[in-house]
Amino acid sequence: MGSPGEARVRLPQLRLDELLEELQARLDAARGTRDRVHSLLEAVLSVGRELNLEQALHSIVEAAAVLVDAEYAALGVIGPDGKRLSAFHTIGVTEEQIAAIGPYPEGHGILGELIRHPEPLRLAKISEHPASYGFPPHHPPMNTFLGVPIRVRDQVFGNLYLTEKRGGGQFDEEDISVTLTLAVAAGVAIDNARLYAESRLRERWLRANAEITHSLMAGGGRTEVLRLIAERAGEITEAALAAVALPMEDTGSLGVEIAVGLDADAHRGLVLSMDRSLMGLAFSGAAPVTSEDVAHDERISLEPPRFGGLGPAVAMPIGTGDAGVRGVVLLAREAGRPVFTTTETETLQVFAAQAAVAMELAERRQDAEQIAVLTDRDRIARDLHDLAIQRLFATGMTLQSAGRFIEHPEASERVARAVDDLDETIKIIRSTIFGLRTREGADGTGLRARAMRVVGEAAPVLAFAPSVRMEGLLDTDVPKEVADHVVAVLSEALTNIARHARADRAEVVLTTDGREVRLSITDNGVGIPPEGRRSGLRNMAERAEQLGGRLELAKPSGGGTSLMWRAPVQEG
Repeated sequence: MGSPGEARVRLPQLRLDELLEELQARLDAARGTRDRVHSLLEAVLSVGRELNLEQALHSIVEAAAVLVDAEYAALGVIGPDGKRLSAFHTIGVTEEQIAAIGPYPEGHGILGELIRHPEPLRLAKISEHPASYGFPPHHPPMNTFLGVPIRVRDQVFGNLYLTEKRGGGQFDEEDISVTLTLAVAAGVAIDNARLYAESRLRERWLRANAEITHSLMAGGGRTEVLRLIAERAGEITEAALAAVALPMEDTGSLGVEIAVGLDADAHRGLVLSMDRSLMGLAFSGAAPVTSEDVAHDERISLEPPRFGGLGPAVAMPIGTGDAGVRGVVLLAREAGRPVFTTTETETLQVFAAQAAVAMELAERRQDAEQIAVLTDRDRIARDLHDLAIQRLFATGMTLQSAGRFIEHPEASERVARAVDDLDETIKIIRSTIFGLRTREGADGTGLRARAMRVVGEAAPVLAFAPSVRMEGLLDTDVPKEVADHVVAVLSEALTNIARHARADRAEVVLTTDGREVRLSITDNGVGIPPEGRRSGLRNMAERAEQLGGRLELAKPSGGGTSLMWRAPVQEG
């Protein structure tokens, strides 16, 4: 047993060791805090440098996992409805695991808890929370959990989800503090990335408008310009299908002039009603109309089938209600793609309005050019009447007078024929003058309008509206005589369907390529019985034969009757 003096020496020594250990612990803690603050600053700088939104989101997830030492991390972006996740970015799970797990979560269970209550959430064991209902098959086991919301301008953009702290520890208050700080920086970075993306998007729309305006002002044809509108709008919005429809004169319908992209042939040339189509609703309402799933939208007639594989869609009027809607552009994305956001719709509306202004200017330029042409035609007609005809008439009178002095029979006969030729020439010139002064198409009775009237008149008798598709320059390339036969055949065919076919669906396709006009009428009825009356078909065949064409009948695989009537529109 030591002496009292030795005990007094040991006691201060023990206190000094304790103090040194405490000082070392505090130094280690300070060093750890310094390192963590340094890591946090590096993470904030790394996240803030990104201007691409997808890259920024990926950087945020990576930084969060490193800061709190989490094995798994994810960032869920909340969709427009504010109730579900529209995108999911993960760290720690391999592509093979993701494929085995299946679709990304939409925001149920614990993830949905954070959507409903955007406050930090820390759990020691996920399965013990009342909102938890387990993981899908092949999902890696997860116990510890930390979730914090990410706000962008006071709006919750999404949530950070962190699980499985390495080393088997629990997420603590310091982890929450660090993650919340990162979430604030992430909100700023996301806002900057979105603003940058929006500015780039506006720049692309402006370039597209400039391209369209230049094409119109350079005298580009209507089809070329409409195709340019559809292509550029489709490219910028990443749409799988883009189509442009214009109103059809005197029919109350829209005709799809241009369609590009997925299954474009099913849309090109379609005649759409104003009340049972997305484009018709946009045109009649002079306002954008959107659909989350155009293939299953109850407002839209799905006959003929044309939206297979498509989902979100928007129909945008070209022009405004005050200035008049000139047409409609339809954009549709593939099924499963994001719906069109309010920002996208607004920028598309500006694009469509500017395109309408460009079309208006081009039409005014064309009107001015047409007035100049008509004025020139009037001048030519006046000069022909006042100068050419008078001279020819005077020459004829001179020859007639000189003919009386010609004694040679053959010479006298030749002079008489020359006078007759001059009279015939005068008649030709007068006919030309009449043609120059006649305004073509003044009656507005083109083949398109006449065909649509026949279909409209047949709809009450059929008890359904046939689908109609028209392509080509039907009003200009098809002569009136041929057009009369086309209208008669169409009327006869639809009457036969109403009387005998017992059909509930029919499709009319009228096209021309400048050489031939083709009329196809298909129904899903009972077909033509062998013993049935054939007088109507014989009449249609005779009309085709008169013009050098033919009539063909076929039975589609699904039943019914398919009639193809064709005739040339050019001689030779």
